[in-house]
Amino acid sequence: MKGLPGRQTRGLPTGARLECIDNTGAKLVEIIAVKGYKGVRRRYPAAALGDIIVGSVKKGSPDMRKQIVNAVIVRQRRPFRRPDGLMVQFEDNACVITTESGEARGSDIKGPVAREAAERWPRIAATASMIV
Repeated sequence: MKGLPGRQTRGLPTGARLECIDNTGAKLVEIIAVKGYKGVRRRYPAAALGDIIVGSVKKGSPDMRKQIVNAVIVRQRRPFRRPDGLMVQFEDNACVITTESGEARGSDIKGPVAREAAERWPRIAATASMIV
């Protein structure tokens, strides 16, 4: 089965910290907001694989720290189900810093990228070394 599922399990609420796996200079990114999230009253906005987030760089090179950036989530610890019934879960939560339109700002991505994120963002898929 190919194609994007209708809904992903949202495993990363606002305030979650993600490892940045590209070579932009950022190491740790905290989620501030989820782009395009339509929520329920008093529910924390949460993000899932393939979502674009607004984040704050907490650790990294001095020129990247304290910057507000857009990023795409490429791995999440929370298990999620694929359309063929397979449950998938990663070791860590990770993101890739992008532009507003979804172009990766770095030129290299370390580690695996989930297939759901790669299908939704072709420019990230082109940069990724491994798609799971």
